[in-house]
Amino acid sequence: MLENIYTELIAEHSRSTQNRRALTDATIKERGHNPSCGDEIFLELKISDGVISDAAFGGTGCAISQASTDMMIELMRGKKIDEAKRLAELFIKMIQGETLDDDELEQLDEAAALKNISTMPARVKCATLPWHTLDTAIENFGGDKLAR
Repeated sequence: MLENIYTELIAEHSRSTQNRRALTDATIKERGHNPSCGDEIFLELKISDGVISDAAFGGTGCAISQASTDMMIELMRGKKIDEAKRLAELFIKMIQGETLDDDELEQLDEAAALKNISTMPARVKCATLPWHTLDTAIENFGGDKLAR
């Protein structure tokens, strides 16, 4: 039963168009690409006073990469840069099979629904693509400076 809810949540996020758009005033734009399967995302962030005030994405890929991107954007919107980086690290640990406690899983909100991807090695890169792209975007644009 719970697995069906997670499957439905992933399907819902993979089809959602709410965050699939261009930001006209993006502060950061970063491309993420998974050469092993061809998934590609274009992540756009608007940073205001060290906070991700808006985010959006484009690109193509499997349902898992698209759902993961959509979930990540929902989670990151309104977060300070350092908090966004911490949550991305937490998500990546979860997908790599590290055990997270209930509080940590709760912090990931709907993205915690992707937890079982850790048992599917071929899909790990799909799920982590947007999170690594976010981390790269923050680093490439002077992460510490953005946090101020």
